[in-house]
Amino acid sequence: MEKEITIYDIAKGVGVSPTTVSRALNDHPAVNKKTKQRIYDTASQMGYRSNLFASNLRRQRTHTIGVIVPLLNSNFQSSVMAGMEKVANEAGYNLIISQSMGTTLKEIANAKIMFNSRVDGLLVSLAQDTEDMTHFEPFFKKGIPVLFYDRVAEHRQSTSIIIDNVQAAYNATRHLIEQGCRNIVHISGNLKINVYANRLKGYKYALIDHDLPFRESLVLTHDLTEEGGIKAAAQILRMEPLPDAVFVSNDFCAVNCMKALKEAGLSIPGDVAMVGFNNDPITRVVEPTLTTVNYPGYEMGEVAVRSLINYMDSLSDISSTNTITLRSELVVRESSLKKARG
Repeated sequence: MEKEITIYDIAKGVGVSPTTVSRALNDHPAVNKKTKQRIYDTASQMGYRSNLFASNLRRQRTHTIGVIVPLLNSNFQSSVMAGMEKVANEAGYNLIISQSMGTTLKEIANAKIMFNSRVDGLLVSLAQDTEDMTHFEPFFKKGIPVLFYDRVAEHRQSTSIIIDNVQAAYNATRHLIEQGCRNIVHISGNLKINVYANRLKGYKYALIDHDLPFRESLVLTHDLTEEGGIKAAAQILRMEPLPDAVFVSNDFCAVNCMKALKEAGLSIPGDVAMVGFNNDPITRVVEPTLTTVNYPGYEMGEVAVRSLINYMDSLSDISSTNTITLRSELVVRESSLKKARG
């Protein structure tokens, strides 16, 4: 195994002091250009590798950002990661990404690993059963900024990045009502999670504003997987009278619910209009194409990292910004257009 080249080896090769080598490698103005170039050339020839980790520790920076996500196997989270990577790379930061697998226990373990890895900041989309925030206290005590996105929790020492889920769900439900629908099912995820609780609120408000009754029996709670969509379809098929519309809090679940309803002989949107949420690529290739809410994941990832770096560089105060809200929009496609067929 070859010996690791040090600044002392370079100093001996060039004929200068180790201090001069250190300054040159850090582009210090006290070292003239010719000497710097000789040091750079010698370092390169000798195969010197800068110990960035040790250097960063001395500066109290590791230039790493921790990211904890529930699961990576979703188009939304993939889009968020792409946005995060872009901004982080441009700013000279690396991302350490971990999955909580949707459980608080794994999230706690991930947070501990991130803290021990000395990340400069932490980005978190919470697990579905996280209620206690104690595992983030070491970050708050050390002044390490923590920023929540999508699945968030309020904390006076952090900022949350979200879309207005209430308004987005309101717009989706209102669209169905405008298509003549009066008996609308809402398929939701775990209502302890802010995004699903707020989408339910938007659904309720739209019904109330249009003088339609809210009925608990029309709210179906599932895990929003393929199996969840199939189970929801089975529940819908047993309802009397049959609903004339379904608003689902997730595109993947919506597509599988729609498929099961079609296999049972129902026409979409003739018998049942469908609206999903997220604008995943699958919404554009199913038949009929799925009306959905466009969730700007890539932009959310960009804003999250940019905001976190601003906090780390003390360009803004994390305690002064409680929530950053991004715009979303309803993308109308064939699955909800009852009037176009009327």
